[in-house]
Amino acid sequence: MIKRLKYKEIDFVKYTKCLENSEQRKYSAAKDYLDITSDKNWELLVYNDYEAVMPIPFVLKFGLKIVHNPMLCQQLGIFSAIDSVEINEEFLSYLEKNYLIRIYPFNDANHFNSDLKKKKNYIIYPDSYENVYSKYSPKRKRKLRSEEEILRNSEIQVIKFNEAEKFIQSNFLGANKENDVARFIGIFKKFSHSEYVFFYAYYFKSQITNVIAVYSDEKTNALLGTFNDKNYVKFSGASILIDNVLKENIEKKIFDFEGSELPNVEEFFRGFRPDLRPFPVIESSKKDLLFKLLSPKYLFKYFYK
Repeated sequence: MIKRLKYKEIDFVKYTKCLENSEQRKYSAAKDYLDITSDKNWELLVYNDYEAVMPIPFVLKFGLKIVHNPMLCQQLGIFSAIDSVEINEEFLSYLEKNYLIRIYPFNDANHFNSDLKKKKNYIIYPDSYENVYSKYSPKRKRKLRSEEEILRNSEIQVIKFNEAEKFIQSNFLGANKENDVARFIGIFKKFSHSEYVFFYAYYFKSQITNVIAVYSDEKTNALLGTFNDKNYVKFSGASILIDNVLKENIEKKIFDFEGSELPNVEEFFRGFRPDLRPFPVIESSKKDLLFKLLSPKYLFKYFYK
């Protein structure tokens, strides 16, 4: 049986236990991560006594609750000890019948009988660094071999967000609007007060040329953002920074590239030869949402429940 719980009704001890012991574990569903990215605008679907859970983030528009995944939160979905197509279909049916859905991403370990749209993501699983490096594309390996002069004048540092903020704002790609950039920056700022997100900077002659933002917990490193000064593209600073994180952590932690809708970014990720891990997603246009909202069945359910 599926129950719908508001945020204040969630037993977070049981939720976290279910998530951490799940076959589908994703850092982005952790309470602290969702609290920051959604500003605590999320609720929960629970199967029986937390045998399976499904976090539901939302935004409020004109008093309506619309399901929408937050920025920097690529995958959510259903979490359980063993992924079950039957239980997943129950959650999917409940979601579609009871919510207005703009965008909801499941995770790459969720399986369905229903035919759902898929998006791409790339992951490198724990292995020795030597094995991981050996799989890099020839082009990626060439880019990691810096000229002697560049090596003498460059370094990698982990920096504070206030040191990275101006550089990130000046070199932000992929956001559609100026206020989207501000929202991203705001989320990064909140993360900077946590112990989970780190900002790695590549310096050439004491000047930052590249920054990457990496979420890190005990099992995962996830690339939340890559920011590059286009005047220093030939230095391949972003490749060097990612390679450095892999060198330090890949024996024990997954590295999640977090996918991208931009072809050039996807090509960049593929140079590290990660595994392709597509994930299901539900998307509705604004027009489709309006049609659903104005349907007699939904109006009755929403306003007279």
